[in-house]
Amino acid sequence: MQQRKLGRQGLTVSAMGLGCMGMSGVTYGAADEAEAIATVHRALELGVNFFDTAEQYGPYTNEALLGKALKGRRAQAVVATKFGFDINAEGQTVGVNSRPEHIRQAVEGSLRRLDTDYIDLLYQHRIDPRVPVEEVVGVMAELVRAGKVRYLGLSEAGVANIRRAHAVHPISALQSEYSLWERNLDDAILPLLRELGIGLVPFSPLGRGFLGGTAQRAETYPPTDFRHLDPRLQGANFDANMAAAQAVRDLAAARGLSAGQVALAWVLQQGDDVVPIPGTRRRSYLEQNAAAAGVTLSAAEMAQLEQALRHVSGLRYSPERMAMVDR
Repeated sequence: MQQRKLGRQGLTVSAMGLGCMGMSGVTYGAADEAEAIATVHRALELGVNFFDTAEQYGPYTNEALLGKALKGRRAQAVVATKFGFDINAEGQTVGVNSRPEHIRQAVEGSLRRLDTDYIDLLYQHRIDPRVPVEEVVGVMAELVRAGKVRYLGLSEAGVANIRRAHAVHPISALQSEYSLWERNLDDAILPLLRELGIGLVPFSPLGRGFLGGTAQRAETYPPTDFRHLDPRLQGANFDANMAAAQAVRDLAAARGLSAGQVALAWVLQQGDDVVPIPGTRRRSYLEQNAAAAGVTLSAAEMAQLEQALRHVSGLRYSPERMAMVDR
């Protein structure tokens, strides 16, 4: 698989990464550790070397799973993880926390669970309004100088905080939701990233199954599943969005591709500084996603898709989750 650069500091990764969150069985159904580990190994065989996790996933269990999967193969992988949530003793997320001492403790925990002595890319998971981003990035930069972290990133940060963070220490990547059905970065954030030389790592590039054609109505998912509260999968929103996504399925059928491959090809063609991280727990879907790196859409096909998905019904998150997005 081709390689792409994230930022101007030398971070090079496969053109597509692997989101590992769903492998832990907390937000997207039951876990299958053996299949998850086999999926990580298959990713490496296919040239996918960029793996995304976070202390919050599980919590903690996803990092441990990835560390187990990469045992003896760490040098082949580029590992990204995230800190920034306040997780209580019962494993519940009760807010955000980017206080300096918490960052240091979180990174030590991540290193231990990942069974590694360095993190390739460390993100602040969400902006903490109580701690200036300059102070947060200052601590992250200390970890770079200590050799525990190689590159820095932010997740779901807005324009002002990206600028302020980058002025303290170069930011290599912004992770944020971005896809055919979520274009909130187009007007202000993408131009800023290109001005500053920061790469984009889109999560949910398949719209949580919506663009790939596998999404169901929100009420069909158990309460523990992330999608149970997804406004875009509820009621009339679901009907309108599935109708809009028909354009993806129609183009896929005409090209002999899966709908997910078309959706990923669109993201990949947004620029060589864009590295999507579709999540999957199974080798079969991984192989299908990885093949999208070899798909090229024409300008007419790109425009057709963008026109069809120009209007999406419903907020991307519940109001409580949206409150944590720095926009």
